[in-house]
Amino acid sequence: MEKLRIIFMGTPDFAVGILDTIYNNNYEIPAVVTAPDKPAGRGQKLNQSAVKIYAQEKNLKVLQPTNLKSEDFLAELAALNANLQIVVAFRMLPKMVWQMPKLGTFNLHASLLPDYRGAAPINWAIINGEEKTGVSTFFIDEKIDTGAIILKKETDISKTETAGELHDRLMHLGAETVVETLKLIETNLVKTTIQPAEETKTAYKLNRDNCKIDFNKPSKDVYNLIRGLNPYPSAYTILIDEENEWNIKIHDVKYTLENHRFTPGHFQTTKKEIRIYTTDGFIEVLSIQFPGKKKMKTAELLNGMQFSNNAKCI
Repeated sequence: MEKLRIIFMGTPDFAVGILDTIYNNNYEIPAVVTAPDKPAGRGQKLNQSAVKIYAQEKNLKVLQPTNLKSEDFLAELAALNANLQIVVAFRMLPKMVWQMPKLGTFNLHASLLPDYRGAAPINWAIINGEEKTGVSTFFIDEKIDTGAIILKKETDISKTETAGELHDRLMHLGAETVVETLKLIETNLVKTTIQPAEETKTAYKLNRDNCKIDFNKPSKDVYNLIRGLNPYPSAYTILIDEENEWNIKIHDVKYTLENHRFTPGHFQTTKKEIRIYTTDGFIEVLSIQFPGKKKMKTAELLNGMQFSNNAKCI
């Protein structure tokens, strides 16, 4: 059995769940590589990545290169004498980095590859109404998420699950899968499967355009978009009422199918309920966020705000 010396590379909370499991299984981790601190918020205070905060709590060495090809970083990495690297939610590595360890570099990706290669696999699986997803470990190669598969683990997606809930479940499933992958590597029992070259579904980067709600679509599609972006980065719409215009985020919803006479986007309120109409029914908004305000339950919002019969979302 080969003793593993692992460099871990990752940035967000999802990666912390995996790193914590590796650490608690007593694998040797000579260093962690994560994103540089970034200024954020009004005070431009430097924000540390979730992985850096965790690594410091565990007294692990932290590297934060701005340039993964810099001679200083490459020399520091080589001096650590690791024989394996693990990448979880980091960035694309240059060949000189992923080829460095004797046993290679593997990535954990939150989808059943080759489906949903790319930046936001958890969100897009829900947005597209998938009933199953999972995690994959694979050896890194020159392209993004295309390397030879080591292990895949599948799980069902419930019809009401949000991206946040699925994120947490896949983090735990991913942690188990990474430990299984490590056991295969240290006992030299890895058998890989080459991925098909073509992908059928893509996990595009989330942006302002694809996070905007289109109420001209069927209710189920609107519902899936909202839960697929809940809690982050959140689906949004523009609410217009008389002379007022707000960019609002919609978080928790239910949907109902029914025939109606309203134009898609029609915004209707009662004392405790908000409905926004689609082509084949309506979305009932359970929680909502107005600019500069905290997320609120609908009944709470309607205690302090009234809307006209002409209000609409565009």
